Amino acid sequence: MILRRTLCLLDPLRSSVLLNYPGVAVAFPTVEACMFSTNNSKPDPIDQVDKYGKNISKAMKSYLERAHEHDEFMKTQREEFQIGKRHLANMMGEDPETFTQEDIDNAIEYLFPSGLYDKKARPLMKPPEEVFPQRKAAEFDETGRPHHFLFYTGKPNYYQVLHNIVQHINDLYKYENTMLRKGLKPDPNSTLELSGYQWLDKMSLENTLVETLGDKDYDCFVTAIERLSCLPYSYRVKDFIFQYTKPLMNQVQTYEAPKPQYDSEGRAYVTTYECLRKTARGDVTIRMPGTGNISINGKDITYFEDIQSREQLLFPLLFTNMQTKVDIECNVAGGGPSGQSGALRWGIAWGLRSFVDKEMIEKMRLAGLLTRDYRTRERKKPGQAGARRKFTWKKR
Repeated sequence: MILRRTLCLLDPLRSSVLLNYPGVAVAFPTVEACMFSTNNSKPDPIDQVDKYGKNISKAMKSYLERAHEHDEFMKTQREEFQIGKRHLANMMGEDPETFTQEDIDNAIEYLFPSGLYDKKARPLMKPPEEVFPQRKAAEFDETGRPHHFLFYTGKPNYYQVLHNIVQHINDLYKYENTMLRKGLKPDPNSTLELSGYQWLDKMSLENTLVETLGDKDYDCFVTAIERLSCLPYSYRVKDFIFQYTKPLMNQVQTYEAPKPQYDSEGRAYVTTYECLRKTARGDVTIRMPGTGNISINGKDITYFEDIQSREQLLFPLLFTNMQTKVDIECNVAGGGPSGQSGALRWGIAWGLRSFVDKEMIEKMRLAGLLTRDYRTRERKKPGQAGARRKFTWKKR
């Protein structure tokens, strides 16, 4: 073993292969070097000595072993992903070289249709980098000294973000004082606009920082970034601020309302199918111009006996001020009055997009009228009296 290490140090170009990790170069002995070994044991994957002849700390050696195993695992996963991608492209009759991730998603949705509501439960095929969590790079050198000055806080990336936010705030304060001494005021047209964005949620922030955060940590981050964004000259650091934002619901997809068709009488109409709520299923047809007539399975609004169900049905019409401008024909089956009224309410709101302007559609979206309610009754569990209710526990 001593002779093998001596050869690796004397002639690294001939007797070993250098693999570079962040800040570290480790020697892996080759076949020639192993031939002169004093024993027949297999060479260690990570040697105890680096290329400078210094001893590697136990912490760094352990990290290098884990990093080597992770790199080999990710390499295998990438190869399997490429093989699966080629097989999927051949099944769809496409060229594997030009088969994109969007084509993969469409192919899986076509070949493996699923009625599961939760997206995480549906079959998917993503690159390994998106499926498996990220890993931090080495945070210390060969001797065990940390690179980051916030290493001993336990969350260096998180506190580095807070440090950067405070640094930007101080810089903007200095810039504002300079502009006040010159008698200049901030331009109101350059104000940072964040109305269409929201801050990253806790899980997304954890994935970005590759660290685990608590609720109090996340609240501190939101408070600090909001304070920075409220400053009059915050537009000067908008690139930094937008790193921790994400757009709200895709408005372009919401605005793509179907174009109305015309019946024999010349009236425009739009039909919305698959109106779902609990176990109720229905369809809604909206005709314009109209007089406010509502037909539900051949009956008027008295089809629902309780007031709450009627209010659910009329709420989209009252919100858009269209209760006297359209006629509505509904067909619904299954479920009870609450499920049926909820299904028809969504169908009416979804169909009214074709008869209102984009500003009203945005108001409907913010009011929650365009969001489908997938909630259902929770099932009863075995060994319990109900979904959550438990039997009375008796000690004796």
